[in-house]
Amino acid sequence: MTDPQAPSTLPSIGRPADEVMADLTTKRSDDVRWADGRTFGLVFDGGEDVRAVAEQAARLYLHENALNTLAFPSLGSIQSEICGWTSDLLNGSRAAGFLTSGGTESILCAVLAARDRALAERGVTEPELVLPISAHAAFHKGAHMFGLRTRTVPVTDEWTTDLDAMADAVGPDTALVVASAPQYPQGTVDPVPEVAAMAVEVGASCHVDACMGGFVLPFAELEGRTTQPWDFRVEGVTSISADLHKLGYAPKGVSVILHRSRELRRYQTFDFDGWLAGRYITPNMQGTRSGLPMAAAWAVLQYLGVDGYRRLVRTTLDTADTIRSGIRAIDGLRILGNPVHHLLAISAEPEIEDETRRIDLLALGEAMADRGWHLDRQGPPPSLHMTVSAGNTKAVNEFLADLSEAAEQVRGGATGEATQYATLE
Repeated sequence: MTDPQAPSTLPSIGRPADEVMADLTTKRSDDVRWADGRTFGLVFDGGEDVRAVAEQAARLYLHENALNTLAFPSLGSIQSEICGWTSDLLNGSRAAGFLTSGGTESILCAVLAARDRALAERGVTEPELVLPISAHAAFHKGAHMFGLRTRTVPVTDEWTTDLDAMADAVGPDTALVVASAPQYPQGTVDPVPEVAAMAVEVGASCHVDACMGGFVLPFAELEGRTTQPWDFRVEGVTSISADLHKLGYAPKGVSVILHRSRELRRYQTFDFDGWLAGRYITPNMQGTRSGLPMAAAWAVLQYLGVDGYRRLVRTTLDTADTIRSGIRAIDGLRILGNPVHHLLAISAEPEIEDETRRIDLLALGEAMADRGWHLDRQGPPPSLHMTVSAGNTKAVNEFLADLSEAAEQVRGGATGEATQYATLE
């Protein structure tokens, strides 16, 4: 939103730096207080020490350009090392990949690679993308950009992929089948082995969207919180996306896209030599890429190590457990499905006959916003989305107290406006 007090034209004479910085500081005054643990998404805070490491690395690489890793070989090694460490976490002994600007770009790369693979290996000229309705909107964006037809299947009562419906949708024109670990809206993990087996049967690619879980589930498993297989241990999984700028606690924007092998990775790369400036090769959607988020992610990974991530994941999951227990203790509220990790959706109990006891979720969202909490609205059904991270731990008791108070405030009252539905990274 444009500041009405801001000048309407670029100043003819530059301004002093302290004035410029003061204006930027003022502009931030109405932004959500993420450092206080009051936002469940958008920014994920690993703590002041993690932030300090990221900021030091960012200053070192503020101006470097990863378009040409011959000129900046350090960025080439940073990318290779991060992909190698992530491959190890996701049990991909031969996996290879690249860094991208975020989950959306990683997903776009997976869709493009699957389309080109289907054409090259199976001659598919009218490719289809099969995905559950819970899959991230970026898959639909990729299908729109790259000319795939989407075939969307429903989810079960537990908010996981309806396997019977998916089996009916997968066929000879399928280029890509999608699963999530976990999916964003309700935080449940799809049955990846069954989904991948369907892809294998027709020779299609299978992408696991672990943008939210890639740097949580491996460490949760080390902490004894096991889930069904979902990574490269599952035969038929051909690519996985995992976001470092989410629960990897790196600054925006950096994600990893991994393919099971270098042979599969080649379908992602654009290699062109048909213009006057020579050979042009890019591994993802961007040309020029900032070295800043790449270097900051490398530094955070090295600073935390496995032990640091286990600590942050342990804190995150304990906090999420506390939040789930607190929500279930509030009359009229429920959690959709049975998520066991760090994502969840708050909804209203649908079978309350006494209208004076009912809670309108959008009104509840507004009441929480008035108390300084940022919760994404989503639906159907109307629900409030939460991505819990270690940064929320400091505020969890205050959050639950405010949620209980807000629920009583809106209970049996007027409904909220059906606005601000959003699925945000």
